[in-house]
Amino acid sequence: MDAVKWLGLEATDDPMRWRLPVTPGISTMGHFLFGGCGLGATIGAMEGATGRPIVWATAQYLSYARPGSVMDIEVTVPQSGRQTTQARAVGRVGDTEILTVNAALGSRPLDLAGQWAQRPEVPDPDDCPHRTYRAEHANTLMTRLDQRLALGREMDDLDGTPTEDGRCALWVRMPELLEMSGAALAILGDYVPFGIGQALGQRAGGNSLDNTLRVARLVPTEWVLLDIRVHAVANGYGHGLVHLWAEDHTLLATASQSTIVRFWEEPK
Repeated sequence: MDAVKWLGLEATDDPMRWRLPVTPGISTMGHFLFGGCGLGATIGAMEGATGRPIVWATAQYLSYARPGSVMDIEVTVPQSGRQTTQARAVGRVGDTEILTVNAALGSRPLDLAGQWAQRPEVPDPDDCPHRTYRAEHANTLMTRLDQRLALGREMDDLDGTPTEDGRCALWVRMPELLEMSGAALAILGDYVPFGIGQALGQRAGGNSLDNTLRVARLVPTEWVLLDIRVHAVANGYGHGLVHLWAEDHTLLATASQSTIVRFWEEPK
């Protein structure tokens, strides 16, 4: 199964128009479309419309799409060259705009390549505990992801003490998914809110205001290491970055976000 089928994204007779039925399986524990799934769906739509792979995409989240609704995605292509396409996608439920995505797609022949980011040394997925959750997550996106805590604290160990470096890490796999893609990485890149709670040492997270995915290199991998780096929390907002690593240490992509910080219980 590819990410388009995993999300349930549907093509229409118009290659510039797509449909995403919002199901519980792509929704949060708060019962609205998971931001990474929304970005992943628009990437799938833009790749399908242009026939080119995603290079980068940035989403601005404007409203919520609830399970039972259908998000219509409209793709426009303001500029398309020999190797690079600049595209835009807007997702709406009825007259309500849910998210707006700007992106570039394409591929260029170049023999030179390099990787300079450093992956953290963490145990293998089988040696890491399953992630615990703050609330019941039955019939949500979380039931479709296998998550292991590679670097960080269990929920009961969040005692109000901030971390020194703002870093944590999760191994995540999508058991139904058979191939790695930009759309799949968009889903997995939406984890700065998890890092906010870890960095603060609080039962906290947040609602994403945006998400920017930059794809480096796609290689086959069952597990993806989410190397989460929270840079700052100030004025009620949190900012951070996620490096997404394959099991063979290949940097697949980076994702960056700003979030509205939310507390699930009174701060310690």
